[in-house]
Amino acid sequence: QVQLVESGGGLVQTGGSLRLSCAASGRTNGREAMGWYRQTPGKERKFVAAINYNGGGIMYADSVKGRFTISRDNAKNTVSLQMNSLKPDDTAVYFCNGGSAYRWPNDYWGQGTQVTVSS
Repeated sequence: QVQLVESGGGLVQTGGSLRLSCAASGRTNGREAMGWYRQTPGKERKFVAAINYNGGGIMYADSVKGRFTISRDNAKNTVSLQMNSLKPDDTAVYFCNGGSAYRWPNDYWGQGTQVTVSS
């Protein structure tokens, strides 16, 4: 089993920035594809961004392209999501998602971290 733990959420004003991190532990081999999803109350979880184990395969949802950047540090088994120019519509619980294959959604989920963007 792979455990994913997110950090970095919080409250920010419109136009501000936040950086989310996700640390993987447990039965990880360092070759997991990793991604981010987000969810608002009463809505389904939506894809935000993904990155393959080798740093390739980067994808973004149209709604965040040009504002969010996903990256990873394989030495630390972490994946990050730099979020700039935040909007109130970005308010959600953000979940880290990962697994051994490059597919979305993937096998393992973190517990989520709240991001709130005030207008």
